Amino acid sequence: MLLAGLPGIEGMLTENSTSPSSLASTGAKSPLVDQLLRGNEEFRENVFNADPELYKSLAQGQSPDILWIGCSDSRSDPERITHSQPGELFVTRNVGNIVPGHDWSLVTVVEYAVNYLEVQEIVVVGHSDCGAMKALDKDLLDPYIPLWLNDAREAKTRVDARISNAQTPEDPKERAHQIELENVRLQIEHLMTYPSVREAVDEGRVQVHGLYYDLATGTLSRVT
Repeated sequence: MLLAGLPGIEGMLTENSTSPSSLASTGAKSPLVDQLLRGNEEFRENVFNADPELYKSLAQGQSPDILWIGCSDSRSDPERITHSQPGELFVTRNVGNIVPGHDWSLVTVVEYAVNYLEVQEIVVVGHSDCGAMKALDKDLLDPYIPLWLNDAREAKTRVDARISNAQTPEDPKERAHQIELENVRLQIEHLMTYPSVREAVDEGRVQVHGLYYDLATGTLSRVT
């Protein structure tokens, strides 16, 4: 009713209206979604029902001790690689495990974790073969990815200042590895500019750590 009185709104609604045909894919059969549902059935039968008290308690609330800021990469699942139980990690993931100051979603996650869940540790976690770090060397034409990666470019700049031109076949691989590590350090610097984190660290309520996951060996290690 309110929109109807705006000039030109009728034409906009007509042009952008969703026809039945445009919704054809919504709710349509999908083998991949069916796979997820079958996986959930197996989870309920083999995991959920094996420890009903745990999941009953989790249904009442959460009290994780660790905030995990990691990469969206499908190969670095936090709970699996740390063998953590449900409720132990509060997780947020994005492309390149980046911590920009202008991402309201991430800022909200951090504030909630620190001020309300009262996590004791925050870990920023990078990993090997990171596509985001590789993309720092490319002139991408995508509208959003390059903008997002701007908050990681300093990691590449720092490493390139330390490592000269490649002399051996192993040098490019080592450079990529060092950029991944330096990005973890850089994002911790960004994280420490968040008022909620700075205050919690200064008061001794929270510690911040950098971690790195090696896909080839399955090893999670500290970044110093």
